[in-house]
This record gives sequence, structure tokens and C-alpha cells, in this order.
Amino acid sequence: RQESRPSIQQARDFMTQIGLSFPIVVKPDAGQRGIGVAVIHNEAELEKYFVKDRPDSIVQEFAPGQEFGVFYYLHPDEPRGHIFSVTEKRQVFVMGDGTSTLEKLILTDARAVCSAKLFLRLHRDRLDWIPPRGETFALSEIGNHCRGALFLDGAHIVTPALEEAMDRVSKSFDGFYFGRYDIRTPSVEDFKQGRNFKIIELNGATSEATHIYDPKHNFWYGMRILRQQWRIAFEIGAANRARGFKPPSVLALAKMLLDYEPASEADAPP
Repeated sequence: RQESRPSIQQARDFMTQIGLSFPIVVKPDAGQRGIGVAVIHNEAELEKYFVKDRPDSIVQEFAPGQEFGVFYYLHPDEPRGHIFSVTEKRQVFVMGDGTSTLEKLILTDARAVCSAKLFLRLHRDRLDWIPPRGETFALSEIGNHCRGALFLDGAHIVTPALEEAMDRVSKSFDGFYFGRYDIRTPSVEDFKQGRNFKIIELNGATSEATHIYDPKHNFWYGMRILRQQWRIAFEIGAANRARGFKPPSVLALAKMLLDYEPASEADAPP
């Protein structure tokens, strides 16, 4: 983690210190909706990312594999936590036909065209490229809905072994009771057994159960799930207050909002 106006040299030093090699992921320490998140494949892309003045940033290992969002909660008065939601995240890709440019493939793909402005900007240097017939090209390596990823309900992924693994991990964070993990795994079957996965992000109280964005779910389903989610959050908050924890004051919350510095979108290729 690089602090106090991160620089490219800080990123290089951090990579050397912990033995990271490309590709890596660089993202704002406090961000939202995938803004400012970039997969960096080489030194040139790293330099391009830090051309802009960035807020406090995180440099981390790039974890390949399939991505899932796991929403977990633990009631302070209960011995074990629960998986509230699992989201399967599918990256958006196009398939070459041997004649169409990448730009045309983006504009004519039913899913990709929904985020055409983003994809055309991210791949602006190769829009004239014609992918070979049958070759797939991933338009984004970021598993974020706002970056074009398709979110599907992954309830079938939940197993007792996975719940036990998430419980074990969660209890290692003192004071953590509610939030969503973003996880990548090279083997879904291993993931269901609670092994062979890497946590790439942990989102706290402002996160949501993202399986509601599955196209098969309607608006009212989403509202019902969010209502359940926030009921759980308030129950956990009330239990913690009863145990002696004090919530931040209104002034402290206002200061946090005023101090928050939104990230800018990364110009580096995805």
C-alpha cells in the first residue's frame, strides 16, 4: 500500500519489497464502482497510470481465475457467520469473425454495446484490429458491473465448507461483521470446498449483495434483498452498541465525507 500522494517510484519499490511482478492491480485505497482500478501489464502502463495525480493507492498481486462476490455477515452474539449472497461475475468478451474490427464487434455485441463508451476508450489504440475467426478477446479484466461484467446469482456455489472457510477468514479481522468479499479462484470446485481462492478486495458497510443484478431478478426482488441486508446491518449495529461500542458522531461522519477524495478513472488499458 502506497500513501501520501503515491508515485510510480513508490509502486516500484513496493513491488521489489514483496517480490511482485507484472501483471499487477493498482487501485485507489478508497474507491467505488471500479473507478481508478487498472490491471497493469508492464512498465509503460505503470508510468501511464501514475501520470495523473492519484489519491492513496493500493498495489496488489493480479489473481487470475473466475471471480465471485461473497456477502458475509456475523452477528456479534452468534458463534458462526453466514453467507448472505454469492455473485458469479462473468467478464465481457467478443469473438472474432475474421472480418470485423474490434470496434465493430463491440458495437454489434448485445452485452458489450451497453458499455461501448468505456470499451471504445479502453481499447482506443486497437479498434482497427481484426481478431481472427473464433478468437475471444476480453474487453475488461475487472469484475465490476460498471465495467461491463455480467453478474449472476451464485447461490449454487454455497456449501458448508465454503461457509466455514469464510467464517475462518472473517474472524481474523477484529471487529468485522458485515461486508462483501471479492474473490478469485482458478477452480470453482475447489472454491466450493473452501480452498484455493484469493481475496482481492473486502467491501464494508456500504457494499451490497450484488447477485440482485442478475438479469433474472426484477426490481422488487432487489428491494426485498436490500431490505433484508440493511435489517441485518442495523441488528448488528444495535448488538455492538449493547456491548459497549460507540458509533462515530455526526461530526465525525461529516468529516469523513468531506475528506473523501473520489478516484479518477484509470487511463491505463484494462
